[in-house]
Amino acid sequence: MLSLDIQRALGLQGDIWQDPQSGIKSYILKKQIAPLQQSFYFTSPSISADGRYYWFYVAFPPAGSAEIGRSLALLNFETGDVHYFPDTQFRDASPMVDPLTGEVYWAWEYAVYKRKPHADAPVEFVNKIPEEIHQHRYGKRLATHLTMSADRKSLFIDAHLGNEWIAGSLPLDGGDFELWQTFDRCFNHAQFNPKDPELALIAQDWWIDVATGERGDFDDRIWTIRLGEQAQSIFGGENGLAHEWWDADGEHIWFVNYANGTERVNIHSNKRELVWPNGTCHSHASNDGKYLVGDIGTYSWSQSGCRVAFYNIETAKEINIASELPVPKWPRGDYHIDPHPQFCLNDQLIAYTTTVRGGVDVAFCVVDDLLKAT
Repeated sequence: MLSLDIQRALGLQGDIWQDPQSGIKSYILKKQIAPLQQSFYFTSPSISADGRYYWFYVAFPPAGSAEIGRSLALLNFETGDVHYFPDTQFRDASPMVDPLTGEVYWAWEYAVYKRKPHADAPVEFVNKIPEEIHQHRYGKRLATHLTMSADRKSLFIDAHLGNEWIAGSLPLDGGDFELWQTFDRCFNHAQFNPKDPELALIAQDWWIDVATGERGDFDDRIWTIRLGEQAQSIFGGENGLAHEWWDADGEHIWFVNYANGTERVNIHSNKRELVWPNGTCHSHASNDGKYLVGDIGTYSWSQSGCRVAFYNIETAKEINIASELPVPKWPRGDYHIDPHPQFCLNDQLIAYTTTVRGGVDVAFCVVDDLLKAT
């Protein structure tokens, strides 16, 4: 059973859309407060633990982009109210929700802010990196995706400032920023380990030199970094990997191998296993590690279509949530319009971005429905 009568709330707040091939139902948010409404990036929590508050991205094309210019909106599942907050403009995909409070955090320039899940709540300053770190340099990002440490004391920062990349922890109590390491090439997608507050996942990525416009590429994707130590490569020079995230146990890292599918590796033994051969773009795992969801074909969307699928690891069965999503109304890269499905509300729901109504919308799918079908 879903908490807070979410099943009923979905029926009230969402238009039912049924995939014509699989028959799986999705609930697309009825209220339109912006032309473009997106679910969070799949690694970032987006809903409160009680199921009452759900945060999502909004944009008003042609304004803004995936790097800068989107802001946040809030759905109250209990009342059905939806509020847009223009003062929550953020960089990259930095917003995250604290499930315990429903508060949303986001990064702008050199600082992190937060807002409680109420229409009249003011923006609250959380903390910022010091001037001796940012030196007034152009900040493409302060954090790719904010994550909270296991002891709930800090947020992880993977700042891109000029042609330097900085990893460290920013205390929630306003204390001093703690620098972990600096890099002369792009490291981003950092995520605190869910169990160990002194360990983080971080990834090499491509970048554009701010002075020359030249592109720099990565050759060794997945790393971990521990406070007081230098970052360490997991595979020692393997490319073709991406979209990594921590398993809930803190002992494994999930990642996408573009050639093989979704894999999992143990950070202590480096033992790896291929789990879902079709999971070749963005995937996400349930907390118990029994199920996966992902978008497939996203990078070739305009040529061969894109779908969202659920994979039951225990039965090795797959079913489509959306068998063929229409090409987005706006250029995909401008706003990072990928479905980015994620398990949320203690694995009871999957939230994702859909294009089946002709625009870009937030949608939900009930996991119990998927289990019954697989």
